[in-house]
Amino acid sequence: MEPTDRTPRRLSDADIRGFLAHLGERCEHPSVLYLLGGSALILLGSLRPTVDLDYVGSDPRVQTDEWQNVIHQVGDEMRIEVEALPIQEFIPLPQDAERRHIKIGQFGKLSVYVFDPYSIALSKIERGFESDLEDVVFLIRQKLIAYDRLLELAQTLIARAGEFGLDVQQIRAHLDALARTK
Repeated sequence: MEPTDRTPRRLSDADIRGFLAHLGERCEHPSVLYLLGGSALILLGSLRPTVDLDYVGSDPRVQTDEWQNVIHQVGDEMRIEVEALPIQEFIPLPQDAERRHIKIGQFGKLSVYVFDPYSIALSKIERGFESDLEDVVFLIRQKLIAYDRLLELAQTLIARAGEFGLDVQQIRAHLDALARTK
């Protein structure tokens, strides 16, 4: 089947790095971009396909700034779907998350990081799709996170679930599913 303008294209490492290079060319000032989701994991070596590039940012339906406009403009030009995700509004970020970001590279004045892998794993456990749990297993197998530490952090997620409107039973079910697949 031939892709159409409406068919999301699968992003490769080269597609993502090309996007980052173009975005870096547009950076007038030193800037930082934190990636999440499947595109971040592809840059860490995951082979699971993704169709979008998620980054830490404000929900554009609520607030947007000039930098986010540039990110989305480059995405539109390259036919790459980009999405700003305010991860700190979805889950409680683990202690010291800011120390665990993984630098991917420098693209002009743009520094690009994969957001804290534990935060990514917790957000995927919370959502709990099969592909999300596969992503968590990838992070464990690549030794980017430790399973025992993840379980400790998941207890904080459970303890603070009410603050974020999360379903504790669902999180526990996803953790059980993860234990069976890891």
